[in-house]
Amino acid sequence: MERKPFDEVLERVLTIEFAEEFDMVVAIANGGIIPAAMVNQRLNCEYHLLKLNLRDAMQNKLYDKPKLLAEIDFDFKGKKILLVDDRVKTGTTLEFAKELLSDAALVKTLAVNGLADYCLYNEPCFRFPWIV
Repeated sequence: MERKPFDEVLERVLTIEFAEEFDMVVAIANGGIIPAAMVNQRLNCEYHLLKLNLRDAMQNKLYDKPKLLAEIDFDFKGKKILLVDDRVKTGTTLEFAKELLSDAALVKTLAVNGLADYCLYNEPCFRFPWIV
């Protein structure tokens, strides 16, 4: 399994076309922090963290369902949100996050790898360039 070059991932972030305009980027922490920061450099809007957990660093399930690790401390009601995660395997975490953000006007998802409204890759064996 070969690690993707950082420049290649960055190029995809810079060239992906969004059909919507967003008020904020919300990163699912911890995995979504780096890709969300990259996307937000381009979109230049509010940036927040949604602290959830379902799997460990080796992608083994820790819980039956995702857990909210810290209260949501930002106002998202009526906002258009781009929700970002690094890897989407089953979509369970994204669906839970969308439920938590259900008072938003719109929630679209972006994954570096896996199925989402916007995805940079959809490969079974994917190594992120920022993981050492």
